[in-house]
Amino acid sequence: MTTVRELEDVVRQQQQELDTLRQEVARWREQYDAGRTRDIAYTNSAQEVPPLFTALDLENSAGTAFETPGAWPFTRGIHPTGYRGKLWTMRQFAGFGTARETNQRYKFLLSQGQTGLSVAFDFPTLMGYDSDHPRSEGEVGKCGVAISSLADMETLFEGIPLDKVSTSMTINGPAIILLCFYIAAAEKQGVDAAKLQGTVQNDILKEYMAQHAWCFPIEPALRLIVDGFEWCAQHAPNWNTISISGYHIREAGSTAAQELAFTLADGFTYVERGIARGLDVDEFAPRLSFFWDIHNDFFEEIAKLRAARRIWARHLRERYGARNPRSWMMRFHSQTAGVTLTAQQPMNNVVRVAYQALAAVLGGTQSLHTNSMDETLSLPTEGAVQVALRTQQILAFETGVPNVMDPLGGSYYVEALTDQLEREAEQLFTQIDEIGGVVKGLEDGWFQKRIAESAARQQWEIEQHRKLVVGVNEFVTEEPELTIPILRIGQQAEDEQRVKMAALRASRDNARCLQNLEALRTAARGTENVVPHILECARSYCTLYEIRAALEDVFGAYREPVFF
Repeated sequence: MTTVRELEDVVRQQQQELDTLRQEVARWREQYDAGRTRDIAYTNSAQEVPPLFTALDLENSAGTAFETPGAWPFTRGIHPTGYRGKLWTMRQFAGFGTARETNQRYKFLLSQGQTGLSVAFDFPTLMGYDSDHPRSEGEVGKCGVAISSLADMETLFEGIPLDKVSTSMTINGPAIILLCFYIAAAEKQGVDAAKLQGTVQNDILKEYMAQHAWCFPIEPALRLIVDGFEWCAQHAPNWNTISISGYHIREAGSTAAQELAFTLADGFTYVERGIARGLDVDEFAPRLSFFWDIHNDFFEEIAKLRAARRIWARHLRERYGARNPRSWMMRFHSQTAGVTLTAQQPMNNVVRVAYQALAAVLGGTQSLHTNSMDETLSLPTEGAVQVALRTQQILAFETGVPNVMDPLGGSYYVEALTDQLEREAEQLFTQIDEIGGVVKGLEDGWFQKRIAESAARQQWEIEQHRKLVVGVNEFVTEEPELTIPILRIGQQAEDEQRVKMAALRASRDNARCLQNLEALRTAARGTENVVPHILECARSYCTLYEIRAALEDVFGAYREPVFF
């Protein structure tokens, strides 16, 4: 049995060792650091990076020395066995043209070993417009697949059993409508909603903050999200009702710390709205998921993911009183950073994506999309998508990286950087509270201004040659750029959609549609959960815009204030 005196001796010895290390580091800095020849190094978030990290940097850290994966506070991962138990889900964000064309791409990806589907919608769909709406002209199928009704959703997943595949849908403003199309399409296959697995992004707060694809004002939009929480908890318990997204915040120009803090603050807001509805936090929190951008700064991105898990776990348990350990666990999808891809020397993007994918895996992602090298030029070609998928497969099956969970845990630099990002996030949480919370901050433009300032700084650094981008402002070649195949979407997709929609309106029961749309308006005027009514509209083949317009009659449309 260890005595008190023996423990005191151990502590005294450790302190002596730290004092000795402190003297050695001081001598090292005096001798070597003062005469460095390179400029001061910074992370992508403009934080200075000292050239040396030691145990001194972890003196006041909780650290992870006594933490294992799958244990509170989950800094080292939410699964005890990591990727040895199950590899991450390999997804490729895909969608273009018509539902028929995208269905063929999905079947190709599944045949190549992809383990989950991720739907990219075209811009009209993202905004809640039908393909034949005047505002859709020239945009149908261009940046994703056109989905205007249950009929399109049925075609999109024709021959793909929805009880066997996990599907992620990246859509926000009209997200609950597209989810109802998906549920109704599953019903057509004989698949009950309780068997569905996947995620709908449904994160409207970051749309007002960064991406700008919205339909309704903030408060009714939040109501729709909580309605989804409530309905899915009862009827689709395996479905992730929201993917709280830092990806678009980062793509808009935020720093890593801002992405971390703003995204988590959005998440806390959704939790608070669910609790205010009267839901038990443990009813819906286990089905909240996240979506992170994996940028170029290798170690900063790994530390960001580790810090995110720790912060979420602590706040859910200590601030919101969650009792179910699954409520504490942050589950997330990651995507390599589209904003880092360059049109110049596009083959370089293969290398960028590979390193970013490695950072995501070392950070413990549960799902990963790797960008294709040609995405800065157009929608990806089949060949480019295959290379992006092969990047994940090489990482999974050839590198040995998945063999050990959190292999960088214990690194002085990674642990110190994890702590630093956590501190920065907590400081930003305090500022958000001081301005009145997330919704007030959006209404006043606080978040939008912070992101714009960060984006402007980063662009200035590139223009001033303070930040190097290979092939863009350094290592530029005078030789002609490599010509690579480009996928172009022409007018045919829009023409086909117009014909299909005219046929749909002529063949459906229009009286039933009108009845269901009016029932939806009535529910929206009160406090009733609107999901069952949207689902009935979907089943009767009401179109996307018809449903949006019915809700807009009650909620109004969102008009962004002018902040700049």
